[in-house]
Amino acid sequence: MADTLLDVQALVAGYGRARVLHGIDLSVAAGERVGLFGPNGHGKTTLLRAISGLERPWSGQVRLSGRDVTGTAPHRLLARGLGHVPQGSLLFPEMAVADALQVGGHLTPAGAAARQRLEQVYSLFPRLAERRRQRCKTLSGGERQMVAIGIGLMGAPDLLMLDEPTLGLSPRLKEELCQAIARIAETGVSLLLVEQDVEFLLSLAQRFYMIRDGAIALEAGGEAKLDHQEIMQMYFGHD
Repeated sequence: MADTLLDVQALVAGYGRARVLHGIDLSVAAGERVGLFGPNGHGKTTLLRAISGLERPWSGQVRLSGRDVTGTAPHRLLARGLGHVPQGSLLFPEMAVADALQVGGHLTPAGAAARQRLEQVYSLFPRLAERRRQRCKTLSGGERQMVAIGIGLMGAPDLLMLDEPTLGLSPRLKEELCQAIARIAETGVSLLLVEQDVEFLLSLAQRFYMIRDGAIALEAGGEAKLDHQEIMQMYFGHD
């Protein structure tokens, strides 16, 4: 793939003696939006954690912009352009929103660029601008998710990985968050998105991978379009 930003090859990972990923191959091109779906408990979160250095792969390789970064510490990967917003993330709960966002940008140069990124986050999430002096732990679930994504954006990522960002949100907040993620994609940031909201995933992603039993069960995109019914069959109708 031309201009490959993320290239995952034969990745194996797990916890203790339990193998979760069984040789995953996956790629994301510069500026591309890739959706990752599949039944719960089949390895999607483990894959993102192995890519971002939160879990050390047992074998295989992760390459970022052509460089082998397998097992690299998360803060070093952030400095190299990889942002990861884990499922249910709540960083810096005692901090005010504005302070938490500023900490999110500490690995990138300060000054006008940092202020511009902060204004971009407030533009994407006006609620955060209104609550900039409020402590993160007092926010609603949807607002905390906005802070987590905002912190990820403050690191100026080339690739942003989001693990089920709309999980558990009310329909109104889910719609607001979905629109913001779509606007993030329009800025040219590459996305690797794990999401159970099938309609949203279909509306945003250009390519899709389905993970089942820790392996890639399907790759689709381009001319191979998927619809909601096909995805439901993949979830529940495979032999």
